[in-house]
Amino acid sequence: MTSLNFFRNPLRGLFGGADRPTIPIKELRERDRRRMLKHFLALERHDRLLRFGTPVNDEQITRYVGSIDFDRDLIFGVYNRVFKLVAVGHLAFAERDADKHKSTEKDQVAEFGISVLKSARGLGIGSRMFERANIACRNNDVDTLYMHCLSSNATMMHIAKKAGMEIHRDHGEADAYLKLGPADPASVLQEAMEEQLASLDYALKANVRAASKWLDKLPGVKSDD
Repeated sequence: MTSLNFFRNPLRGLFGGADRPTIPIKELRERDRRRMLKHFLALERHDRLLRFGTPVNDEQITRYVGSIDFDRDLIFGVYNRVFKLVAVGHLAFAERDADKHKSTEKDQVAEFGISVLKSARGLGIGSRMFERANIACRNNDVDTLYMHCLSSNATMMHIAKKAGMEIHRDHGEADAYLKLGPADPASVLQEAMEEQLASLDYALKANVRAASKWLDKLPGVKSDD
């Protein structure tokens, strides 16, 4: 996990998970769109199927990334030590459909999808991203978080069961939802502090990457990256 971290989490004693390593999860913006595209294009065919629920080609992925609305939705990412985007979580907000979303009376609902590159799996990134999405929903007055995936997606099913989500399976697909509590001072503080830590981590890694590229241009010098 050291390849992803620069920090010891100062929140570990306040919000539980004292022994867990810190995974800096940054809210992504327009400037990250190019790296997001590279991340999704790097997914293998089977991983694309699990992430999108259907086979998708490079052109479809390009359209998907180009259509993401950063003003409406929240996009989270995890960068490794060489500033490569190894995980992306998309928290999509939508108006409540009275027939489809019977578990809530709020104006909005949220659906969460996540992808993690093979090189970064087994580190708990998916679970941590789900927790971040959970907090973001609460702080945006959304009390129901949905996930839709293939029933064969063992990782998402594990996250859903671990979170206590209600799961409905039908013809090889699964819908899961989790009822969330309202925002409180602790949830607002947690989200703000986690984003500050991730922003510092982001800046450090971006600067290291920029310095590495500059060194690569010097005669007779080649960086490790």
